[in-house]
Amino acid sequence: MGRLVHFEIHVSDIERAKKFYGEVFGWSFQDWSEYAGMPYFGAVTGGENEPGINGALMQRQSVQPEAGQALNGFACTMGVENYDVTEAKILENGGKVAMAKYALPGMAWQGYYTDTEGNVFGIHQPDVNAK
Repeated sequence: MGRLVHFEIHVSDIERAKKFYGEVFGWSFQDWSEYAGMPYFGAVTGGENEPGINGALMQRQSVQPEAGQALNGFACTMGVENYDVTEAKILENGGKVAMAKYALPGMAWQGYYTDTEGNVFGIHQPDVNAK
């Protein structure tokens, strides 16, 4: 055992983060603040019969990462159907490019972005024709 079963994204502004992840990836949220004793919203990232896991947005307990700072935790990568459409949504909703789209030859398109809270995440579109 040791398989990843839950993630938490630390955020400074819960409502702004909910809007970002809801608009870009279609996530929905459940208020679990009473259980956590702080602002904490469960993130439903897809249907029960889809691969992947659910997680949460939680109130950041320290300073926000600085722009250009090295990653000091895990980076979550979301699978997407259309890389370019998803990138446009990210940028329209206040995200920024951290590492531009690149090919994993014969496998997929990959890239990394910074969300509205300063966190780095990836998107991944499978494509056997990627070069």
